[in-house]
Amino acid sequence: MDTLQTIKALSNESRFKILEWLKHPEKHFDPQDHMPSKCDFQGGICVGSISEKTGLAQSVVSGYLVKLQKAGLLESHRAGQWTYYRRNEEGIQRFIEQLKEEL
Repeated sequence: MDTLQTIKALSNESRFKILEWLKHPEKHFDPQDHMPSKCDFQGGICVGSISEKTGLAQSVVSGYLVKLQKAGLLESHRAGQWTYYRRNEEGIQRFIEQLKEEL
């Protein structure tokens, strides 16, 4: 994990808020009824729902989500035409521990 890359990913207010909202998705997003019942990606939220909450274009939000995923803070799952994202709790903890060591 690249600490500086992760800090850069978090330095944008919208990306930071997305990560906060995904901590408790049930409080911030409507149920993801379009998620297939056989899909086991608990807590996953589709790009469209995140885009709607931010008020930003879906293409912008998609780029933000990819940046957070590359930083190790999110994980994704594709189901049909939908891509769902959720927090990568292990990656977040790894970043926190690495930050403690480096600073």
